[in-house]
Amino acid sequence: MRPERAAARAAVSTSLSLPPDFAAQIVRWQRSHGRSELPWQNTRDPYRVWLSEVMLQQTQVTTVLGYFARFLERFPDVAALAAGTEDEVFGLWSGLGYYSRARNMHRCAQEVVARFGGAFPHTAAELVTLPGIGRSTAAAIAAFCFGERVAILDGNVKRVLTRVLGFDGDMSSSAQERALWDLATQLLPPEGQREAVASYTQGLMDLGATVCLPRKPSCMICPVNASCVGLRQGAPERYPVKTRKLKRSAQSLWVLLARDAQGRVWLEKRPAKGIWAGLHCLPVFDSHDDLLAALPSGAAHDTQELPPFVHVLTHKDLHLHPVLLQGVQPQGEGARWVEAQEWSRLGLPAPMRKLLETAEA
Repeated sequence: MRPERAAARAAVSTSLSLPPDFAAQIVRWQRSHGRSELPWQNTRDPYRVWLSEVMLQQTQVTTVLGYFARFLERFPDVAALAAGTEDEVFGLWSGLGYYSRARNMHRCAQEVVARFGGAFPHTAAELVTLPGIGRSTAAAIAAFCFGERVAILDGNVKRVLTRVLGFDGDMSSSAQERALWDLATQLLPPEGQREAVASYTQGLMDLGATVCLPRKPSCMICPVNASCVGLRQGAPERYPVKTRKLKRSAQSLWVLLARDAQGRVWLEKRPAKGIWAGLHCLPVFDSHDDLLAALPSGAAHDTQELPPFVHVLTHKDLHLHPVLLQGVQPQGEGARWVEAQEWSRLGLPAPMRKLLETAEA
C-alpha cells in the first residue's frame, strides 16, 4: 500500500454524512419484515437475552437453537446457572466451541448473584463490568431489556453501517472502530423512543443476518438501499475494510484413546490455559513418540493407530491421530477411568466427543 493511502486509512474519518431517517426506516422494516420467531425474542428477560447473545457469538442461529433450549431446561434463571458446576456448564456447551465463552458465562452468573442480588444491572455501563460481556453485548441487553439508547456494533452491524455510510476506515485499527462506534451512536433513534430502540437494534441485527450478507448481499430488498454508499459505488462487498487478515495454521496432535475391560475411557482435565482449557479430554501429545513414551513399560506393543481426521478451528486446522490402547492403564496425574454414561455429560472438545462416539458405535 502506498504511503499516502496508508496515511489516509490511518486517519479517522469525520466527514461522512449520515443518511436522514435511517433509524425510522430500520424500525419500520424490522416490524414488518424482521425476525420475530426466535425463542430469545419478544422478551425483556435479560437472562435469556444475555444467554442468546453469548451463544450467538461466532455461531449460527440454527446451531444455537438446540443449545439454548437445553440450557434453559437445566438452568432456567441466572441463580440456577450460578449454582451449577463448571462441568455441568461445559457439558451442555460441548460442541459450541470457544469454550472461554462458557467459562465466562458461568463466572458472570455468579457475579450477577454476588454483586447484584441475582438481577442483571440495567445499564450498559454496569453490564460491561461483568465477565465475558463486551461493549456490544452489554448494549444489546440494555437496549432490548431496559430501553437504553445505546448502540451495538457486532459483526453484522459493522457490515451494515460501513456499507451504508461508505466508511472505509480500516477496522483493524482501534481508532477507526471508535469512530464507527461514534457514528453508530449518532444514528440511534431520538431520545425518548424506548420501544423504537429495541426494534432498531433488532432490525440492524436482522438486516445484517438476512439481507446485507458478507457475499452476494440482497441489495434490491434492503430498506436503506437508497442511502447506501457502498451500493451506489457498485461495490458493497468491499466493506468493511480490514487489512489485517487472520493467518491460518496447521497442527498435528496424537490422541490416546485408552479403554479398559469394562469399556471405560481414560480422561484427563486440560490445563487452565491453552487449547480446550479446563475441559475433560483424552490425553493429547505433540508427537507419536511422546505418546508412546508416556505409556507404561511394554504398553507400546498393545497400541493400534486409528484413522486420522481433521478438526477445523477458526484459526487453525488440527490434524488428529488417534491411538487405541486396550486393557492397560496409562499414567497421568489427575486422569481417571470414566464410564460412557458419565463422559457423555461432561464438557468434552468436539473432536474428542466425535472420536468417542465413533468408538462406541
